[in-house]
Amino acid sequence: MTRIPYVTSGEPNPFRALTLDRLRCRTSMKWRAYPDDVLPLWVAEMDVPLAEPVVRALTDALALGDTGYPAGTGYAEALAGFAAKRWGWDGLAVERTAIVPDVMLGVVEMLKLVTSPGDSVVVNPPVYPPFYQFVEHMDRRVLEAPLGVDLRINLDALDETFRRAVATGRSAAFLLCSPHNPTGTLHTADELAAVAALADRHGVRVVADEIHAPITADGAGFVPYLSVPGGERGLSLMSASKAWNLAGLKAALAVADLARLPEEVGHGPSHLGVIAHTAALRDGTGWLDALLSALDDNRRLLADLLAEHLPAITYRPGEATYLAWLDCRALGFGDGVDPADVFLRRGRVALNSGIPFGTGGAGHVRLNLATSPELIREGVRRMAAALDRDGTGRDMGGDGRG
Repeated sequence: MTRIPYVTSGEPNPFRALTLDRLRCRTSMKWRAYPDDVLPLWVAEMDVPLAEPVVRALTDALALGDTGYPAGTGYAEALAGFAAKRWGWDGLAVERTAIVPDVMLGVVEMLKLVTSPGDSVVVNPPVYPPFYQFVEHMDRRVLEAPLGVDLRINLDALDETFRRAVATGRSAAFLLCSPHNPTGTLHTADELAAVAALADRHGVRVVADEIHAPITADGAGFVPYLSVPGGERGLSLMSASKAWNLAGLKAALAVADLARLPEEVGHGPSHLGVIAHTAALRDGTGWLDALLSALDDNRRLLADLLAEHLPAITYRPGEATYLAWLDCRALGFGDGVDPADVFLRRGRVALNSGIPFGTGGAGHVRLNLATSPELIREGVRRMAAALDRDGTGRDMGGDGRG
């Protein structure tokens, strides 16, 4: 069997380490949800090998049979050290953290602490679809405060939505996506301080999903919500999952006043997950730097390719995440036609439909940039080929392979 190469800090581009044939050997969702003739550029998995320090830590644990229950504060200590070095934030207190199974299950537990069934949870659409699914499943009501046309938090809309959320005297929370998925918007310190002030004025508790925090564009700096004036009453969920491609190794950290967090919540994380995340944060920063540089290149490449081959698509390269939010409304697909469906049926390229992202999502698609430049080029080629001669993609007949 061919040995898969590991990527170290000396690797100039981790996205070039694996061929398409090797990637198609994977059995995870990205590579198994669609037939082999479909190019998958959708779900948040990266086309990279694991960072060598993570592989070494997992291999050592398996050799020891160290596959029991998680214990200790190593993960929190590693995150605190990372936060101090990368974000200049010394305020992550290990004693205010708790290990949770993953970020979204941690969000659920944080929302349980600050709201009750029937209360409202405010979100900024277009936003990560599980926000809607998890909140509604726990019998809370979603209220939308859409992003502005600049894809940034609209503070006036947020103010009004907070007012409505607490108008009947009920508790409410704001589920903040920071950095924002799918737009890649990186909230500034001033914006986050303004959010904290509005939340304090209305008595709304802020729960921040900060899973994409380590993934920022060149020159852009992430600001932890808990670090801004007034943010101290917030609750944060952080993880190494997205930045080091560890979604299948479950572990995350809740950061807040967690005295009321049920003890059994800490039973769900994977011990191997905790080991992997700790190794990534402590020893995987060289690998991360190579990844971030490659993502900067991919953002520029996508912008150039779209300008050349699909100029009607609007793309504003984000300052964070490895996701691209593409406005396809000017392609003229017409009402009721989802561009993701057109690109899949006629181009055999899988993108995320914008519709599940809530208000502002229709007519958009989300493209995963965490792949090789060659596959980005092929993806755009397929998207362009999906359009018919008049550029609308209206012919939806047949099996979509024509």
